[in-house]
Amino acid sequence: MQADFWYTKSLEQMSDQEWEALCDGCGKCCLNKLIDEDTDELVHTNVACELLNTHSCACSNYENRFSIVPDCLKITRDKLDDYFWLPSSCAYRLLAEGQSLPSWHPLRTGSKSAMHKAGQSVRGKVVPESKAGAWEDHIITWAS
Repeated sequence: MQADFWYTKSLEQMSDQEWEALCDGCGKCCLNKLIDEDTDELVHTNVACELLNTHSCACSNYENRFSIVPDCLKITRDKLDDYFWLPSSCAYRLLAEGQSLPSWHPLRTGSKSAMHKAGQSVRGKVVPESKAGAWEDHIITWAS
């Protein structure tokens, strides 16, 4: 993989390996969302998918996630516009909007530690689905 490929390639030009590397592993996309019945507004919760490792912020069964969690979505180039709910810090969204990766992004720093230190991951901020109770009680604004 070419160093700093995100500066020289468009999202469409990236290899699958480069595309996957863009994910910072923050875990925000693994949080459950709700749609307000009155306003149709999408809201985020701090209720995490059961497969999310809340310390590493990675999927605990990435290879089999679609068969275990039928609602799990694969973020792809061709449907990027459909994922309006991606957090504003998401590399896919940032690059699609013509912005650059943040200074804490693992591709820039070489590890996830700067992302965690910057408070950009879900580490320490979420509850698993099995312990959440009513998701309406877990609405947040920090993940959008």
